[in-house]
Amino acid sequence: MKVLWVSAVLLVASCTTANAPQASTPAEPPAAAAAAATLVVTPADGTGDLPISTEIGIDGPADSVSLADEQGHAVAGRMRADGSAWVPDQPLRFDARYTATVKAHGGAAVTTTFHTMPPPANRVGTGMYLFDGEEYGVAMPVVVEFTSDVHDRAAVQHRLFVETVPHQPGVWHWTGPRQVTYRAENYWQPGTVIKVRAALDGTPFGDGAYGDTDRSATVHIAQSRVELFIDNATKHLTVQENGTPIRSMPVSLGKPGTPSSSGTMVIMEKKVQTVFDTTGEPGDQYRADISYAQRLTWGGEFIHAAPWSVADQGLNNVSHGCVNMSWGDAEWLFGVTHVGDPVTVTGTEAQLEPGNGFTAWNVPWSEYVKGSALPVR
Repeated sequence: MKVLWVSAVLLVASCTTANAPQASTPAEPPAAAAAAATLVVTPADGTGDLPISTEIGIDGPADSVSLADEQGHAVAGRMRADGSAWVPDQPLRFDARYTATVKAHGGAAVTTTFHTMPPPANRVGTGMYLFDGEEYGVAMPVVVEFTSDVHDRAAVQHRLFVETVPHQPGVWHWTGPRQVTYRAENYWQPGTVIKVRAALDGTPFGDGAYGDTDRSATVHIAQSRVELFIDNATKHLTVQENGTPIRSMPVSLGKPGTPSSSGTMVIMEKKVQTVFDTTGEPGDQYRADISYAQRLTWGGEFIHAAPWSVADQGLNNVSHGCVNMSWGDAEWLFGVTHVGDPVTVTGTEAQLEPGNGFTAWNVPWSEYVKGSALPVR
């Protein structure tokens, strides 16, 4: 790709009379000349057919960046933390011309004009499991999913932005070609604010595919750290708040043919009322009204009220993989938990499968960071 260099020479036109002495052009300050000679900007002037996720790349000392469309309207944006590029706050328009001006240290500037591509035919659907303004538990990861395989994971990951207040460094991890998850080394600090932008509208996904939309959310982590521990040996569920056990309740887990998963999961959704319907699926066929349901896996494991199994709770496993509780215990638990609270199950016959729910915390940090498509600094 061509790059555009700032000229080290400034041309000044002057008006003179035939007999008047010519005034010499003032010399450019050495500092400005040095900055101008080392500043490189992309895309190169005149480049066309660019994705609407294009950023203004900067290699060298720069003071400011501005971007305007062909009507002269300014485009808002901000620098990447490492200073390598300036990122528009919103996707650019398709089939449009833009002009970027990058000011170097000392006053010299580069101007580059480029044109974006027309709308692509192949758009990949995206989803993000955070909703603006919501409150989540301390284990809530940032999860982005795709309706088709992502062939250029590094390009997609480069367009995923997360800010946390207070700052807690995290890493993206691919659990497969259709899901990527972000978490820190430890659970979020209670009260953390998380700002996320999945800037994927028009981002090249590889193999001729492009992202379908930008998504963003600002969410809060709950002030209390609520954790659930379920032990198959005792068949009890223990709730801890800020590290202190506050209640223990008998449960019944999955029977041998349909065991519950052991591992660290995250409450994914909560429903006061729902219907479990397995008609047409392999295994037992049933349809049941369920109360106080809290989802743990995509495969259908929930914590929920099960008054029909109270006699077995604390003694025997009789469920289809769910965590059965009495009506009163399930109602109480539903009132103290958040989506995003961690749930650790131990001692069952099955292990949690990666990607079967929000499984990021089930992977040790040393292994988790290996799932990034970009170098982890």
